[in-house]
Amino acid sequence: MSETAKIELDGNVYELPVIVGSENEKAIDISKLRDLTGYITLDTGYKNTGATKSAITYLDGEEGILHYRGYSIEQLAEKASFIEVAYLLIYGNLPNQQELDAFQDSICKHTLVHEDMKQFFEAYPSKAHPMGVLSSMVASLATFYPESLDPNRSPEAKNLTIHRILAKLPTLAAWSYKNLIRHPFMYPRNEYDYCKNFMYMMFAMPTQDYHVDPVVIDALNKLLILHADHEQNCSTSTVRIVGSSQANLYSSVSAGISALWGPLHGGANQEVIEMLERIHADGGNVDKWVAKAKDKEDPFRLMGFGHRVYKNFDPRAKIIKKACDDVLEKLGVNDPLLDIAKKLEKVALEDEYFKARNLYPNVDFYSGIIYKALGIPTEMFTVMFAIGRLPGWIAQWKEMTENKEPIGRPRQIYTGHTNRNYVPIEQR
Repeated sequence: MSETAKIELDGNVYELPVIVGSENEKAIDISKLRDLTGYITLDTGYKNTGATKSAITYLDGEEGILHYRGYSIEQLAEKASFIEVAYLLIYGNLPNQQELDAFQDSICKHTLVHEDMKQFFEAYPSKAHPMGVLSSMVASLATFYPESLDPNRSPEAKNLTIHRILAKLPTLAAWSYKNLIRHPFMYPRNEYDYCKNFMYMMFAMPTQDYHVDPVVIDALNKLLILHADHEQNCSTSTVRIVGSSQANLYSSVSAGISALWGPLHGGANQEVIEMLERIHADGGNVDKWVAKAKDKEDPFRLMGFGHRVYKNFDPRAKIIKKACDDVLEKLGVNDPLLDIAKKLEKVALEDEYFKARNLYPNVDFYSGIIYKALGIPTEMFTVMFAIGRLPGWIAQWKEMTENKEPIGRPRQIYTGHTNRNYVPIEQR
């Protein structure tokens, strides 16, 4: 017999079904609560609300578990490429060699963007933030591919849209950086893989050959995999709720990019570097700033430590820490900010104050350090996050549209004035 929950309202008892997920997650199904009782639930920030059923990502914050389609993040980061993981998230299974080759070939064919889009870049101010540029450029793709506006087009046509945005977003991201520094755009090279192609478009110049260390590519590959999806977070939920109106994929992803831009979401790794810069400007005394972080009366907080969802440890941080160590050793980077970061890491891993509060270094801490070591400017950190998260956004949009989920329409509790009469202006 199925489990039910009972709620008593106004002397009446109502039974609500309990939904059990494949990993034994339990939820009280309140979808008919308002019809039955006239009541709604209030859950500010949706911390206790399941907005959908999904087969894409499983996350257990208490146990530090993250799975994509049933595969552990540890296995995928160690053994898979980012393109394999993208295919897995979007289509549900790891590709065989033939499927992977066809997928990669299709993406390679669509990396170029329309030449007219160059005019858009030229119109932005020289110091326009790359995230603002990227969001608007992705949204504009719908104007170049108007067939994407039809929600009832064939599966083949929808698949083409998916491949196009996967291929073009790294190009637009790299060009947003080139626009910022006023360097010539570098066209993608189809013989390069996804990560190498992006680094080429970011840092190559027409005047000389560009070579990138395989250790760098491996670290970038891992970072993108670790960021590829993370269940129903702010940006992913945004993609789904925009897509629920039958908005096209480009517009939905553009909205997700805008949500990711916020410092409480995708901007966290940028804040890590800005914190390190602040400590360095103050003389680099790590102990002083650790003491400030421990002081309840001091508003200062260490960025890149702990996590809202993971209560014990961030499984992604364990993986990327090794990649971080490898990159720093291989490149031999001499940067005072990285020295400060190493000292903070040591404190967080050994100090009982931080250990007792589970304030461990998280993925944002290590990703910020890696991006810094790779020469990626701070304002591009969140853009890198967007590139990694793109397959997850696509997968979530695809799942939602295929399941024909209803348009998102949250309710509210009204707390404003009750009925008032209009007063003529001369009497106010």
